[in-house]
Amino acid sequence: MEENQIAELLIDTWRDVQQPAIFWQLGVLALCLLLAGLISNRLRALLRRRREANPDLPRGAGEEGLRRVIFPLTALVLVLIARIVLVNWHHVNLLKLAVPLLVAMAAIRLTVHALKRGFPRAGWLASFERFFAFGAWVVVALQISGVLPTVIDGLEQIGFTIGKAKLNLWMLLQGVLTVLVTVLVALWIAGVIESRLMRTEGLDPNFKLVFARLSKALLIVLAVTIGLPLVGIDLTALSVFGGALGVGLGFGMQKIAANYVSGFILLLDRSIRMGNLISVGSERGVVSQITTRYTVLKGMTGIESIVPNEILVGSVVQNETFTDPKVRIALPIQVGYATDLEQAMAILVAAARLQPRVMDDPAPGAFVEAFADSGINLQLGFWIRDPTEGTLGIRSEINLEIWRRFRAEGIEIPFPQREVRILGGGAVLDQGHAAS
Repeated sequence: MEENQIAELLIDTWRDVQQPAIFWQLGVLALCLLLAGLISNRLRALLRRRREANPDLPRGAGEEGLRRVIFPLTALVLVLIARIVLVNWHHVNLLKLAVPLLVAMAAIRLTVHALKRGFPRAGWLASFERFFAFGAWVVVALQISGVLPTVIDGLEQIGFTIGKAKLNLWMLLQGVLTVLVTVLVALWIAGVIESRLMRTEGLDPNFKLVFARLSKALLIVLAVTIGLPLVGIDLTALSVFGGALGVGLGFGMQKIAANYVSGFILLLDRSIRMGNLISVGSERGVVSQITTRYTVLKGMTGIESIVPNEILVGSVVQNETFTDPKVRIALPIQVGYATDLEQAMAILVAAARLQPRVMDDPAPGAFVEAFADSGINLQLGFWIRDPTEGTLGIRSEINLEIWRRFRAEGIEIPFPQREVRILGGGAVLDQGHAAS
């Protein structure tokens, strides 16, 4: 609306408020909002029942966006229809004033929805949503009150020069808003592309992540290069500043850049995938998330370790589930020298076979490892196919079963002892001895 039109609308609305006929407009507006609420609740219920009837049905960006704008768009349509019908008998200035408010509400909700699609795990989005909504309503209030043109004139008076380009605050603000809109559209498109890629059958998950992130990055760059020229900002005017900033950031962000490049390498060469059990340095866990900068390992204790991708590319990584999820576990057992070794080894194998996680092929086996000072070292080796479930539990169960059977058969597990002898001259000599 033009400034004069807004002023006239506000004056006419104030005059209507002083007349009894305003109750007709208030009643119609309240009825439109009530009907819009009922219709939106009905549509949400239909979508919810459709989701419950088909749990595996993918939820797209369009459905989520529809849920957020059902009420303001429905109310807007009803108000427009009521305004057309009521204009023949009464003034409709209040209904005219409600139209930009409903449009602003729909725009705010769509914008926040696009941000949530673009940044699904962003913790700052909740606070930004409130800030953005507040700013948008302030702009709408300035527009309705007729103050916005005066504010724009003031911003245009504050100008400065960058190179050969002359800019002002209003132009920069327009550039920021235009870029924001184009970036939001790009993020929405990227969200749609990502959801389609994740539902694609036969495509490696790593390639899905790579294509989704590359498409998001390219769309954001394209949005910026399109948005700035739309408001008359020449990109060449920012080339000098951008070049200096790029050189400075290049020296200070080498590690970050290396991590991002390493992240794409990991996603492309598929050496580490989601769900792999890996060990790097002192960290061991299941890969629960791979981003372009870091990889998250969830340890068996539930603690998550954030490992920079540069370390995964430049270090030796033990991937226990790279090509074959089967792993071998070795349990060391020591028995006394008087023990029947064949009987002890049979007990070890039998204790392992009792566990359902122990594989039959390869079969568990017991071995004589070494003749030590305190006893004979045996080793029980067995294979499991699910190392991501942890090994402490199964090792504990097997050790308990071995201890029970050794005690029942009278097989002792030796332990070091110290024997003290007092010689005739009063000297003391300590000599190690093992009980068997």
